[in-house]
Amino acid sequence: MRKTIFTFLMLMAAAMVSAQKIDPSATYELQTPGGLVLDNMNSTSNEASMFVSIRKPGEAGQAWKLQQIEGDTYRLINCASFCALDNNNGNRVQQVIQWTTTPGNRNQEWILKKQGEGYTLTCVATDMKLGLLDAPQPGMPVYQVEASAKPELTTWKLVKSNVKVNMIIPKTSSTNDWENERIIGINKLPGHVTHIPFAEFDEMVGDPAYDQPWQRTKSSRYMLLNGKWKFNWVKQPEDRPVNFFKPNYNVSAWDEIDVPSCWEMKGYGTPLYTNVTYPFLNNPPFIQAQRGYTMEKEPNPVGSYRREFTLPADWNGKQIYLHFDGVYSAFYVWVNGKKVGYSQGANNDSEFDVTKYVVKGKNVVAVEVYKWSDGSYLEDQDMFRFGGIHRDVYLVARPKVHFRDFDLKDDFNADLTSVTLSARAFVNNNGKGRAAAKVDVTLFDADGEEVGRASSSNANIMAGQDNVVQDMTIKVNNPHLWSAEKPYLYTVAIELSDANGNPLECTSLKHGFRKVEIKNNKLYVNNVLTYLKGTDRHDIHPVYGKSVPVESMIEDILLMKRHNLNTVRTSHYPNDPKMYALYDYYGLYIMDEADQECHGNHTITKTPSWESAYVDRAVRMVQRDRLHTSVIFWSLGNESGAGNNIVAERDAIRKLDSRKIHYEGQNEIADMDSRMYPSIDNMIDIDRNGAAKPFFLCEYVHAMGNAIGNLAEYWDYIENKSERMIGACVWDWVDQAITNPKENNGNLYFGGSFGDVPNDNDFCCNGIITADRRVTPKLLQVKKIYQYIKIHQKAANVLTLENRYTAYNLNEMKLRYVVLHDGKQMAQGEVALPDTKPWQKCEVTLPVDENLLSSNDCDVTLNVEVALLKSTNWTDAGHVVAADEFVVNKKHNRLSVAQESAVPLKVFMEEDRYLRAENEHIAVKFDKIDGKLQSLCLDGNEILHMQGGPVFNWYRYISNDRRWYDDTRTRVVGFTYNVAKDMGQMDVVINLETTAGKTVVPYTVTYNVSGTGFVDVTAKFSVGKEFNLPRLGLQMMLNPAYENVAWYGRGPMENYVDRKDAAFLGVYNTTVTDMAEHYVRTQTMGERCDTRWLKFTSKNGDTVSITADESFDFSAQHFTDPDIFNVKYGNDLDKIRRPEVVLVLDCVMRGIGNGSCGPGPMRKYEIERNKDYSYKFRISK
Repeated sequence: MRKTIFTFLMLMAAAMVSAQKIDPSATYELQTPGGLVLDNMNSTSNEASMFVSIRKPGEAGQAWKLQQIEGDTYRLINCASFCALDNNNGNRVQQVIQWTTTPGNRNQEWILKKQGEGYTLTCVATDMKLGLLDAPQPGMPVYQVEASAKPELTTWKLVKSNVKVNMIIPKTSSTNDWENERIIGINKLPGHVTHIPFAEFDEMVGDPAYDQPWQRTKSSRYMLLNGKWKFNWVKQPEDRPVNFFKPNYNVSAWDEIDVPSCWEMKGYGTPLYTNVTYPFLNNPPFIQAQRGYTMEKEPNPVGSYRREFTLPADWNGKQIYLHFDGVYSAFYVWVNGKKVGYSQGANNDSEFDVTKYVVKGKNVVAVEVYKWSDGSYLEDQDMFRFGGIHRDVYLVARPKVHFRDFDLKDDFNADLTSVTLSARAFVNNNGKGRAAAKVDVTLFDADGEEVGRASSSNANIMAGQDNVVQDMTIKVNNPHLWSAEKPYLYTVAIELSDANGNPLECTSLKHGFRKVEIKNNKLYVNNVLTYLKGTDRHDIHPVYGKSVPVESMIEDILLMKRHNLNTVRTSHYPNDPKMYALYDYYGLYIMDEADQECHGNHTITKTPSWESAYVDRAVRMVQRDRLHTSVIFWSLGNESGAGNNIVAERDAIRKLDSRKIHYEGQNEIADMDSRMYPSIDNMIDIDRNGAAKPFFLCEYVHAMGNAIGNLAEYWDYIENKSERMIGACVWDWVDQAITNPKENNGNLYFGGSFGDVPNDNDFCCNGIITADRRVTPKLLQVKKIYQYIKIHQKAANVLTLENRYTAYNLNEMKLRYVVLHDGKQMAQGEVALPDTKPWQKCEVTLPVDENLLSSNDCDVTLNVEVALLKSTNWTDAGHVVAADEFVVNKKHNRLSVAQESAVPLKVFMEEDRYLRAENEHIAVKFDKIDGKLQSLCLDGNEILHMQGGPVFNWYRYISNDRRWYDDTRTRVVGFTYNVAKDMGQMDVVINLETTAGKTVVPYTVTYNVSGTGFVDVTAKFSVGKEFNLPRLGLQMMLNPAYENVAWYGRGPMENYVDRKDAAFLGVYNTTVTDMAEHYVRTQTMGERCDTRWLKFTSKNGDTVSITADESFDFSAQHFTDPDIFNVKYGNDLDKIRRPEVVLVLDCVMRGIGNGSCGPGPMRKYEIERNKDYSYKFRISK
């Protein structure tokens, strides 16, 4: 034995290495002095924490590659994730993580220095050491600790591992355009505002797109190339058909694909969702597969597209432009076998002059699309990563002398009763000789009536001269103003004619007169204080991916408008251009965001060679969208850190436009402060102590799964108390879940569902609506908190209304009211609202019998709602824009005491284990060993299913909670019972203790069994100082027959203690099946708060009622919470649906908070420690 030990120690000594002798071909374990090893737990995710674990030979997550940087400085790369050990970007004691390997990132650089029998690892960025906070124990997290920490906590032995890994050798050069950050386009024209050219005025006015610019135009100068294209897909560039662009290349055997589309949604390649982690080796600007990633199988897919088109005869002699609205991520284009150019920037438009390439009659266009390019480093947004031509493709024909671009500016007087519209046209002459041209601008109101006209002088434009400026002005008195509430649009018609007055071309633009300014660090629109009540929105559709149909765009906007949202941040790229026409028309304030996010590698933002790529993306956004009235702010991108490239973006935008600029990652260079996911206390601190400029939450209340807690508290501060806050955007609008194109069944999936690696699972499912655009309880809560009318009760029948709209007068609405007694309607009516301008108040007296509002023997609630008198372009007359509930009187329930005339119970024991009591009305059976009610019959009907009486229930799984489940162990501490002398009542007291993980909960359940036919249940729970559970309550299984459910409590939708403002007290009816929600990732759902009574009914009319002594919260489902935890997909709930009713009666539950990415519940919504909780309810017919 001693010889064996000696041999082992010798081998260990031989395996020990010095920093000077590290084998670059080997892998190593980092061991504590006690032999525990540094372990990433085989996680492949960015931000995964590191731990020390018991050594498992051959375990990749415990093996590290030491990559020398210089001298004794190394980068440690994990052999399971191929991510680098990272100090987590901070100068404080904190857990270390793994992060995508990023050359130049000092957080990932560690200096090895000899210490005793091992080494210390000191982070270059902080001079802090890799270590532990306490004596090593398995499962303990690893930290960056102070340099002065004890040696026994910061010493690591380097021991060679037997894990073999072939590391990818990073590229250092490439001849590919798509791996060169300096090449962002070849022969690509500068951007311009979106507009359609027409041959003459009458054609333009009669076109569908004249009044509704998102509609398909029928202009004779426009040819849509959408539709079926011949298509070939390969997994890597080497396999692509190199000569496919040649007209004689035979593509007859190729597939056909829809343009626009994302090719993954058509069955080509793998849909891949990742939030931060690049899906390729993080080595900009190069595209290489990372070991273990999907890209090993699909290194860089290439799609080859071909189609034919025939030019109209009257296009002969005109300038022909080929336009792409969006392609992921880079592409080459050929016409008739001739290379036209190259472009990248997936969500910016690209336009090419193809005049010299097209011919009369039939033509062939070929497009070669690369899914990944150096541009993909700037498209690292939290989304599914798709490839393909995902937006429109079209041709336009223009005369040799034609419009290149336009500009419109408004100059208001102080009270906005007069405005001067300055119009500027930029004219090109692509002809061979000098030409004279004149521009006419006509302004029409929304009814088509002419408001004003202006003309330029004739301009002589030299051959080849571009951007010749023509200026005109039109003065408008008493203009209709545009706002998100009343989006009045004028039409600006712009005509170009030659020296003889013959029309060359014309076009039109929609324009709204509105004034946006910052005063006293607040936002004013048209001189009225305005708050941005918004959401962040990705372009996403469950079937079509990023190729969102117009119908879905409109559906999104209508849902937003109908639920009181007034703002969209186009996270994190410019939307389809049709979307901005819709924003203008329906009325939303837009923060337009550049297609720029290098979340996985912030060093790019500081790298000078990338500046032109940053600037191009920002400039093209502004060039295209600057004349959209809805756009009120520019955003420079998202989560890309700070650096000179961001500054260059800002400077370039300021040369083009005067709108205020946002960028959360570098507030000091922006025109506003911005934050993501602060707690309310943190938000208040920033507001009060920040810079003298507006403060905006660009992302907050992360809406992943069952979420959006304490929204009311955020907005109570923002609207009523803040010093400089202008609003906030919920992250985010719609679940980014998609269907599987191979299934065709509508099932929804998220990251990892397609075998995609890396992935971030369901972190893409953060919407306040579902992927298929269903209204959710989250959206209804947002509608309630965002409402623009604040209603207060001054007296029982007197209300004060405060108008927080910016354009609506309250006299354009009516107020409806309902008086409820114990949830039942007793009176209703409606009243007109008086003249009340924005930010004014009014009083309304309701014509209600005061006796109805003064009753003391019932709950009395007054519900009011405010509805529009007239229809709008987004809703019908009668639409409810605001609602509130006032509890005038709350009855304090007390369950009645059993009558003395109760029928005597027959009480007896069976097998010295089972306690039974029964008479003609009721029969119960208790198991004193298990401490459980096993049977409950009322009038001969068994209430419980499979002995499913009340048991302790603590479990909850929502996305905001830590994802864990511990088996629950319960022991019976005591079981006693007592029978009344007249045998009319039996009391059973059961003392129990339940252990879940490390939490122990002692509790007592008392059953008062009445011979009149009911059972009163009282539960008392003791919460200790180590308590860490999300809920306390009882769960029981009811007979499957009890499918219909009614209750008096909050509803009708799901609600929770910190998300119940929109759920008013009332009597509601539904089925147990319909109480399930539509969460893509299954989780706890269906809670109803403040319930007074609950009744289940069978088809035969049998009933069972649960009545509260005060109130309880409940859920009724056909699943247990552990069932839901284990099944993963909402699509699969039908597979695990139980026949019985799983009834959970909660004594208390912590709030849902926003902890999936942000703060958890507020303290007032947490379960207090060192406190006893109790509740009481009655089970009866």
